[in-house]
Amino acid sequence: MNRKKGIWQLVLLVVLIAFFGFTAVNGLGSDHSGSIFDIKQGLDLAGGVSITYTVVDENPSAEAISDTKQKLQNRVENYSTEAEVYLEGSDRINVDIPGVQDANQILEEMGQPGTLTFTLEDGTEVINGDHIENAQPYSTTNQVTNAVEYGVQLTLTDEGKELFSKATAENIGKVISINYDGKTISAPTVESAITENTCSITKISSWEEADTLATNIRIGALPLELKELRSNVVGAKLGEQAISTSLIAAAIAIALIIVFMIVVYRIPGVVASLALLLYIGMIIMLISTFQVTLTLAGIAGIVLSIGMAVDANVVIFARIREEIASGRSVSGSIKAGFSKALSAIIDGNVTTLIAAVVLYVLGSGTIRGFAQTLGIGVVLSMFTALVITRLGLNAFYNLGFTDEKFYGKAKTMKTIDFVGKKCLWMAVSVAVIAVGIIAMGVNGAKGNALNYGLDFMGGTSTSVVLNEDLTIEEIHEQVLPVVNETIANADAQANKVTGSNEITIKTRELSLDEREALNQALMEKFDIEESAIKAENISATIGKEMQASAVRAVVVSLILMLLYIWFRFKDIRFAASSILALAHDVLVVITFYALFRWSVGNTFIACILTILGYSINATIVVFDRVREELGTAKPKDELKGIVNRAVTQTLTRSINTSITTFIAVFMLYILGVSSMQAFALPLMVGVVCGAYSSVCLAGSMWILMHGKAKTAGDLKKD
Repeated sequence: MNRKKGIWQLVLLVVLIAFFGFTAVNGLGSDHSGSIFDIKQGLDLAGGVSITYTVVDENPSAEAISDTKQKLQNRVENYSTEAEVYLEGSDRINVDIPGVQDANQILEEMGQPGTLTFTLEDGTEVINGDHIENAQPYSTTNQVTNAVEYGVQLTLTDEGKELFSKATAENIGKVISINYDGKTISAPTVESAITENTCSITKISSWEEADTLATNIRIGALPLELKELRSNVVGAKLGEQAISTSLIAAAIAIALIIVFMIVVYRIPGVVASLALLLYIGMIIMLISTFQVTLTLAGIAGIVLSIGMAVDANVVIFARIREEIASGRSVSGSIKAGFSKALSAIIDGNVTTLIAAVVLYVLGSGTIRGFAQTLGIGVVLSMFTALVITRLGLNAFYNLGFTDEKFYGKAKTMKTIDFVGKKCLWMAVSVAVIAVGIIAMGVNGAKGNALNYGLDFMGGTSTSVVLNEDLTIEEIHEQVLPVVNETIANADAQANKVTGSNEITIKTRELSLDEREALNQALMEKFDIEESAIKAENISATIGKEMQASAVRAVVVSLILMLLYIWFRFKDIRFAASSILALAHDVLVVITFYALFRWSVGNTFIACILTILGYSINATIVVFDRVREELGTAKPKDELKGIVNRAVTQTLTRSINTSITTFIAVFMLYILGVSSMQAFALPLMVGVVCGAYSSVCLAGSMWILMHGKAKTAGDLKKD
């Protein structure tokens, strides 16, 4: 009976893997929805549309330009979370939208940014675009007639609410016209006084009409009037070769992880490998289904999540081996292993999921794209570990793999005195961080504390019309070397305009002499006239608003993680120690950025956020074991011994998880292109540092926070 059950369980597992694997490759339906080929690709992978607007208003203030830029950023994120908006010159705003290929369609959908006014019948202006925060179409069903009714919901600023409240109260039954660039686009009648920040325009005939009206209101709500200067389709920043090498790196990493898991964990390793294959198929399908925009850094994040996905399995397998070593049967050990690993898996993943949700809600641009991928990965890793791995282990056991030799037995390890060496660990960490602070101080005296890239500092965009149409690979091979040889520390990026011989080169901000030198080098190399070259200063794509949103999101994430850990562990010291360990890891990684002058850009943000998610998970596993040890400890048991036992018992998990994650990132570094290496290198530092802090520092910090308490009994008095 058990054998038959095992066959059905294994068949179910294979069917799931086959289904999601097939879907990941072929998709569902004629549109291939859910496949890897239906994933929205970012500007660096698939190219997209670039639109340049010029400001119509004369002498616009810096504040108005900044507000307009930010509102455009919010708007284009409806097309892609990876869309970029930046200033070009003093009166132009450039919009890059990845994953789309029809510039005319985008312009039609976005509308032409103009002026917006709400006026009374006598022409008196009530409010204008500055007073509108948002406009969204909606539909509802009439409870009496069951007819579908359409409308637009407006969100007003506080000032707009005050003005509109007064005007509507005085003009009930009269029309307030909505005018866009001097033309009336809607003329609703005031039915009652508007006293809140939200109100609705009703009695619209169709969803299309409501959507168009909402779009025009949002567009017209820009502080400045804009005029389209040019629009074009740009090619991918990275060629097919870069994508293929990334996929090869992913395949090799997966193969190495599977071999490692099978060699180390035997039958459980086989099950973990099957669960990993299912995980990959599912994450591809979900990213495609939810239309998450995937960039090259996103691919790196997925490969990293593959390395992290085995972590929960490692925790479970370690528990199973411990139970077998204690004398339990294999069947009982499997059941107990899942039961005892559950709290660590849930707590570790929930803390990371909290960060993902907050980053998505409060973040923008790259941060939101990262948060989507992270959130999907966390949920799937929990599902595959707690459901699929359990199904697989039960299937193999029922098929006759009942001998403990197929699962392994935990070896008794001598407890290592990690806490006794806390002064050494902390001295090393303080010294490394101090070196970083000194390096940033020295760098700051020369210019910038960190080597901020184009994303943070802006730079110069040079447009060049060549005599031939080069591929992106040829641009990397022929154009970028000329730039890098002519301009020191150019931080150069190259792109092409699809359907033409034009290319754009973005570098750090160039002086007049550097511009002239670059022009001369390009003219000599490609036999072109100086008139074919044009340069403009461009602003940072990661502006102050995005930087502020990133900091705000991280701070809120840390606070919520602290509160969750405090709630789950019933001791704020666990939470505070976890956050301190996180801060340590981030500071060490920043030290490497400062020392080796690694470029700080979009990948820096993604890297730091990844390290936060990875490190907190590792620390939670250790603290979960400390909590368990405290539950069975005698009053006279020393805290030092409890922490040392907990760290020693989870040491194998810490090492093995770090190895699998490191393998994934290392393959990206070995086979990846330069931008991929810029992401992978600091991540390798973060992986090692996260393992170090969870093993050597977190437990010692927790003990130090208890002050004079030395034993388990002292904690009850605390």
